[in-house]
Parts: sequence; structure tokens; C-alpha cells
Amino acid sequence: MAPDPEYLALNRALWNARTGPHLASDFYAVEAFKAGNTSLNGIELALLGDVAGQRILHLQCHFGQDSLSLARLGAQVTGVDLSDVAIAAARGLSAELGVPAEFICCDVHALPEHLPQAQFDLVYMTYGVLNWWPDLGRWAALVHRYLRPGGRLLLVEFHPVVWMFDNDFTRLQYSYFNSGPIQETEVGTYADQQADLVHQSVTWNHSLSEVIGSLLTQGLHLAHFAEYDYSPYNCFAHTVAQPDGTFRIGPLGTQAPLVYSVVAVRP
Repeated sequence: MAPDPEYLALNRALWNARTGPHLASDFYAVEAFKAGNTSLNGIELALLGDVAGQRILHLQCHFGQDSLSLARLGAQVTGVDLSDVAIAAARGLSAELGVPAEFICCDVHALPEHLPQAQFDLVYMTYGVLNWWPDLGRWAALVHRYLRPGGRLLLVEFHPVVWMFDNDFTRLQYSYFNSGPIQETEVGTYADQQADLVHQSVTWNHSLSEVIGSLLTQGLHLAHFAEYDYSPYNCFAHTVAQPDGTFRIGPLGTQAPLVYSVVAVRP
């Protein structure tokens, strides 16, 4: 097996470093989760339907909260993540809560080496996942591979318009389209801006046409697409809390989409 590209080593180290502060953060509210709260938001809950008895593949599962929330709904869940620290935490949470789920630590591109033949009713991915993929053609092929005929992809993701701005939302800094890797130095983390972390990251921007087009190229059928002018998470600069518990970015108001959702079906 070829060695990991440099970007994978950088991003794995970033997520390993983030996991501890995330587990301790108010953002992830782990103690409330242990007490029974779900980590699933209204957008994905409305699209999931009844998942009891379904086999779900959760790609980029971090330390497993959504995986275990899906398992609490009766699904058989396999979570996958690049970070060995996050996967160890996910396995620990699963054991502590007595909620069974399988967790695999690998670069998602290498998943066929770890999971060669399984197929799933649902591939589930949410919030801040696609920007870690350099090539969405490979992503869509992987989704197609793991969906059974009739199976669904559920993707809820931050809108690519958001990633065009600088971190302060004062100017356009990045291309809407995938113009190559974006190398940045991350200070703190979205879940705890005061965390003592300084780390490099490598990401890619992906337009909606790239996301949807890659799925269509694989022969998947688009069953749902929607855009939202809010985020369920307080993870950007200048957020303004809404009465319903969601957040908008002050300088953007309701004039820009912050999140989108896709459901695609393998025929």
C-alpha cells in the first residue's frame, strides 16, 4: 500500500489534536449526550425517516456522536474516520453507553481495504465533510460502491458560498470552484476558539455543480435538494442566535445560504 499523501498526515494530526478539546467542549455537550440527548439536527432528522433495522455507513464520523444517535434509533451503524484518537473515543462512548456500533479508523479513500464487500441502506455524511476530499469523483464512486440498490445517500453540508469568505466574513477570499488545495494554519478550533491549538490543515472547496454532478455521473438519482439560510451550529464568526436555536452569520443576514442538503438514491 502506498504511503499516505502529506495532506492526510497533516489532517489526521489536526483531528487527533482537536478531539480532546471537542470532547470537553460545550459545543459537543458530551455529558448531555450521555444522558440521552441526540446529536442529530432538525434538517437531517426530517430527511432520515425511520431508520430502525437499517444498515448505515457514517463517513467522517469524528468521535461517533451521530453514529451512536443513529444506533439509538435502531440502526446498525458503521462509522469511519481518519483520526485514531477520535475513533478510540467513539469506541469508548459506545462501550460506556451500551450502544453498539462498529468503528473503523482509516482514510475514507482506503475504506475498501477494510470493508471490502458490505453494502448499506444509507450512507450518511453531515457538516464540514466534503472539504477534506480533493476529488469528488472518487467520493461519489465510493458512495455508489457502498449503497445497495435502492439505498440512499444523505448529505447535509455547509454551503460552498460560506467557504468563499475570509474567516471574518468581510471579503471574498477563495474561489467558489475547486481551484486546488487550500493550506491554512488553524488557531483554536470551531468548537472552542480558546483551545491551545495551532495546526496546519489542507482542504478543497467544491461547488454545488461538482457535488451533484459527481453523484449523477455515478448513476445516482437526485431525490432531494434544499438550501437553508441558517446553520444549526454556532461555529462561524459573527453568528447571531435565532429564536429557534439556529444561527445566522451577521454580515450575511438571510441573503446567503449557509447549509444545503442532498438525498441521492442508487437505482
